Amino acid sequence: MTLRLNRRRFLGVAAAGAAATAASAMSFRPFAARAASPLIMQASWINDAEFCGYFLAMDQGYYGDEGLAFEYLSGGPDVIPESTIIAKRADLTLTTPDTTIKAISEQGAPFKIIGAQYQKNPIGIVSLKSNPMTKPSDLVGKTLAVPPVNVISVEAMLKLNGIDKADVNIVPYAYDPTPLLRGEIDASLDFTTNVPYTISQQGHEAHSFLLYDFGFTIFNDTVVVTEDVLKEKRKELVAWLRASRKGWDENLSDPAAWPPQWKDSWFKGTGRTIDNEIYFNKAQKPLIESPNGVFSMSENDIDACLSALGQIGIQGNRDMFDTTLLEEI
Repeated sequence: MTLRLNRRRFLGVAAAGAAATAASAMSFRPFAARAASPLIMQASWINDAEFCGYFLAMDQGYYGDEGLAFEYLSGGPDVIPESTIIAKRADLTLTTPDTTIKAISEQGAPFKIIGAQYQKNPIGIVSLKSNPMTKPSDLVGKTLAVPPVNVISVEAMLKLNGIDKADVNIVPYAYDPTPLLRGEIDASLDFTTNVPYTISQQGHEAHSFLLYDFGFTIFNDTVVVTEDVLKEKRKELVAWLRASRKGWDENLSDPAAWPPQWKDSWFKGTGRTIDNEIYFNKAQKPLIESPNGVFSMSENDIDACLSALGQIGIQGNRDMFDTTLLEEI
């Protein structure tokens, strides 16, 4: 099991760059020889189903078809995605909008959000079907385990649903469903695309709901670049969006088909089973797909994201998003 709700904390825009990525980044350059324009992507975590669309686009040559010499850097627990683009180790990265917008508004970071992989953030409340938490009000009087970095998000969701945070017993969570399985807690905050599978492997059935569906309406895996890269490599970024969308569309058309093909390549050595990746890939499909195409950011969704972040004291504005590249693909 790999959980990383706090993996994208931004610990200082200017200072953290070089050291954060050197140890764990792993690069793949399958099409560089035949493409003209270099472009480097920093992934936000280890190779799992969260990045299937990019794996497929690389394996099928879609980046090369767009004239890109594309390099992919895998992530890990020691990688701070925003730092890699500040340090110019990568041209683009995937982040959570709370860390990125906080860095822009409070530290003056020169970032632009040009797309969103997850239209709906996959974090949610996970419980057991034998004692299901189906909505926020079910948490009243119950014990909810939450990673410390995510407490403000949960408190915002409770506030948006008219629930006093004092009515929910919030305890620290260490990314392990064992307390839930033992009945020591009633629910936990987890990635709904992954943890229910882990629970099923222990002979139990999970129930979950998204914070997004109850008011905390933020994107996830927002595509972020610096203003300089946006200015200097706009054509390449549009090409990347086009190729990546093609990869995601093909992957999501049959999410069970692709993970087994990467058992000995992209997923090799991660310690996760292919069945887990298939579950993850299926579960993320409705969170990624949009009637306007993968990576889309509608004005309503941007407004909803900014409003939700405002509930936890992160003040952003529309200028932090640039949707004009999406219009070109």
